[in-house]
Amino acid sequence: MRILVVEDDKEVASYLSKGLKESGNVVDVASDGKQGLQLASSESYDVLIIDRMLPGLDGLSLIRTLRGEGSVVPVLVLSALGEVDDRVQGLKAGGDDYLVKPFSFSELLARLEALMRRVQHESSQVTALKVADLEMDLLARTVKREGQKIDLQPREFRLLEYFMRNPGQVLTRTMLLEKVWDYHFDPQTNVIDVHISRLRSKIDKDFEHPLLHTIRGAGYVLREGA
Repeated sequence: MRILVVEDDKEVASYLSKGLKESGNVVDVASDGKQGLQLASSESYDVLIIDRMLPGLDGLSLIRTLRGEGSVVPVLVLSALGEVDDRVQGLKAGGDDYLVKPFSFSELLARLEALMRRVQHESSQVTALKVADLEMDLLARTVKREGQKIDLQPREFRLLEYFMRNPGQVLTRTMLLEKVWDYHFDPQTNVIDVHISRLRSKIDKDFEHPLLHTIRGAGYVLREGA
């Protein structure tokens, strides 16, 4: 999993980061609400761990802002406030789960795994994806743009599916290698560039408005508009 931890307590943040990395996850850490919002809005994460009491922008306001922007990334709220009303406020703000400090790391991992199972189950129920006039039928394994069928090779289909499941989000080389090629290292080849070029020639070349954009120094994004 790729996880963002938003926690201002350096000891807790270090503890979480170390434990999550040792469990095989990729972890980013933000020390305040504004930095957390910036990272969560610009990067792609599988789950967010957000402390409730944060400087700059409190945790619940951060979650409400993300939900207002359309983010559906699962959020686990951490807080020393453990009364029923506190937990209810956290869930109503858009949190998916609420864990009271102090907590057991094994319980935190179990809750994260439960959140991911829920997301994977919901994701598996999706049978069609759509971005602008680009449509993908996951059951028939077909792609169309402006009603015109587009033939894709299996890897191209998987690559486009990943983009269409994350519209508007900048996807880095590392993310593409891990999610599409299942590489957890950079093989130092131009495999991504070649496939991006092939995909772009099929979904953009014969159409007026390009959807697949290169963000220099960052990665690629599928979205309507420049």
